[in-house]
Amino acid sequence: MSPSLPLVTTAERRHRLGRRHRLAPSAHVSTVAEAADAVVALHATDAATLFLSARARLAEGGPEVVEQALYEDVSLVRLLSMRRTLFAVSGELAPYVDSSTARGIAVKERRTLLKHLDEDGQGLDAEWLAGAETAALDVLDAQGPCTGSQLSAAVPALRRKITVGRGKKYEAETGVATRVIRLLAADGRIRRDRPRGSWTSSQFRWVHTETWPAVPAAEARAEIARRWLRAYGPATEADLKWWTGWTLTDVRKALALVGPDQVRLEDATIALVGPGDTVPEPAPEPWAALLPGLDPSAMGWADRGFHLDPAHRPALFDYAGNIGPTVWWNGEIVGGWAQRADGEIVWRLLGDRGRAAEDAVAAEAARLAGWVGEARITPRFRTPLERELVA
Repeated sequence: MSPSLPLVTTAERRHRLGRRHRLAPSAHVSTVAEAADAVVALHATDAATLFLSARARLAEGGPEVVEQALYEDVSLVRLLSMRRTLFAVSGELAPYVDSSTARGIAVKERRTLLKHLDEDGQGLDAEWLAGAETAALDVLDAQGPCTGSQLSAAVPALRRKITVGRGKKYEAETGVATRVIRLLAADGRIRRDRPRGSWTSSQFRWVHTETWPAVPAAEARAEIARRWLRAYGPATEADLKWWTGWTLTDVRKALALVGPDQVRLEDATIALVGPGDTVPEPAPEPWAALLPGLDPSAMGWADRGFHLDPAHRPALFDYAGNIGPTVWWNGEIVGGWAQRADGEIVWRLLGDRGRAAEDAVAAEAARLAGWVGEARITPRFRTPLERELVA
């Protein structure tokens, strides 16, 4: 390791997180698109996570502000993308996410479905699939936003069932409606519209939409890598590979186009930052945050040691490695939180952080309770601490 490389301390990495992820109050933003761009993309697998992640970064506004961005302005869009996970990104960034990642996923999704149709043996093929997709789009054009059930009711082809894994231990009969809808969404030909029920619901309606403009894949991956380094740097090549789900070859080609600078971390690791991004980050004011499960600030790196004590992992992660709701103090995960059935926001610090931290977390919990209102939140991926808090 070259001692001439700039040193980025753990404290400075936490300063960067507070400022660049827009979690310190002085760094809060005015629009949902800005909140998403600050972390490149917001996790959207769990509907409530998307709203709560945006809330933590917004200067003002309630759930209706996020709904407007998703369903009226469409300045925020959901895409099946990094790590084959559902993310929400700004409309500006969406073509780059689509070309860099979502296109490849869509191709694989189509190939897999056609393989299953062929193995099922009912004569369903690419021509049949194209007809089913066209029929679904025609219904959306004629009737407007529809749920999956409404589309199935209107399109006979979507009521077909196929057998996957015939003759094998995992043989199962499944409907094609969900698969066809997922494929249309992966292709960018439909998007999620307002759900049935409140903002916490995942029972979406679907609308016909235009596909994203084509961007050369290499250019798109370089843009994603550049933005990711700005938000998450210093970080390693392995971190970017994990976050994107790209091949190592694609990661290295994207980084070569970006031309990042190298820095050294306190543990002697060589890490990357964006070109010229080596100026020390000033500390923001003291800040606390209550972030939802799968929030990008907790999921942005393969190695999260700079903001998470390994001893806290068993309480905060589920069996599959998904992080639950977390309490933050000055760029470090210091506890977890949950919402009880009566709406109360409860939290626990995993260690003594002092009176200032406790007061700040309590104030943030009160603000969160006011923002959530009558809504009730149960994380899709439940963790030991979250379950204890609601018990």
